[in-house]
Amino acid sequence: MRRRIQVHGIVQGVGFRPWVHQLAHTHGLAGFVLNSPSGVVIEIEGPGVAQQRFLDDLRGRPPALAAIDEILDESVPALGETSFVIRQSDDQSTGFALVPPDIATCADCMADFRDPANRRFAYPFTNCTNCGPRYTIIEDIPYDRRFTTMREFPMCADCGAEYHDPTNRRFHAQPNACPVCGPWVELWDHDRKLSERADAIHAAQRHLADGAILAIKGLGGFHLACDASNDTAVRLLRERKRRSGKPFALMTATVQTAQSFCNAAPADLDALQSIRRPIVLLPSKPSAFVSPQVAPGLDWLGVMLPYTPLHHLLFDGANFSALVMTSGNLSEEPIASLNAEIAPRLHPLADYVLLHNR
Repeated sequence: MRRRIQVHGIVQGVGFRPWVHQLAHTHGLAGFVLNSPSGVVIEIEGPGVAQQRFLDDLRGRPPALAAIDEILDESVPALGETSFVIRQSDDQSTGFALVPPDIATCADCMADFRDPANRRFAYPFTNCTNCGPRYTIIEDIPYDRRFTTMREFPMCADCGAEYHDPTNRRFHAQPNACPVCGPWVELWDHDRKLSERADAIHAAQRHLADGAILAIKGLGGFHLACDASNDTAVRLLRERKRRSGKPFALMTATVQTAQSFCNAAPADLDALQSIRRPIVLLPSKPSAFVSPQVAPGLDWLGVMLPYTPLHHLLFDGANFSALVMTSGNLSEEPIASLNAEIAPRLHPLADYVLLHNR
């Protein structure tokens, strides 16, 4: 007895195939799972009772990041297979798959890049199946590394071993990378590269603490950042951006720091720490952490927490508590997103640029 199952919704880039692989092994089923342009295709073969339990679990407890819209199920001829595998994605058929959002860094990955004994120590592109970039690196569907901007970075042997290990949380994590094989960061002034990798992040911290304005390349484009407690830096950023009164958003390392300059209800704290890491509007209270120039004349602040390893590393050990994080553009212009836009569009706004090559 064999079934063919088609799953539609946000089911690519959310650890769905590794989860299905584990689920099939749990229920003793053979077959395969693959990404297709319209979602995920599964075929299972084995006892009818085991297949029904598999379907119940598929419907009732999918991965936390998945959002299933529809499951189509039909009987197909048995093939006599005895193992379950993740197959090469089908990119020949037509269809439409929902693209997952970028997902804030998980606690496990934060532990990795903060552990001096870990090979990803201080690596600003650490991710796994449960977190990391999705939407901003996808160029086509189905969601495979070859259809993302990570195709320029072939995995090293260690990352490849993680990718193919069903027991590893990086099993089939498409953006998987490390300092040996993945992207890296560089710090530039207007004329030359000053430093790279961990040295670039430490230098960026020093410049921010000294009152400089930095353009920082994140996921979807560049932010302009400065120390939120520095009146002079915030005023200068307003002048350069030609943004006279509109409030700036803030990024701070923890909810505890946010609570030191804002009043946050439990629902606000939940929103701040959610996997989307939104900007949350909070009632402000007097604090040396925040210049009045951040939101002139207003009693509310827009606050967010770090959502990539790079942002977390910028705060680790830094001599500032909050950063202005505003769009990397002159007011009313599109946000700069490409390295080629740095000289014409960001040099007039920023003293330094912290960029990367993904």
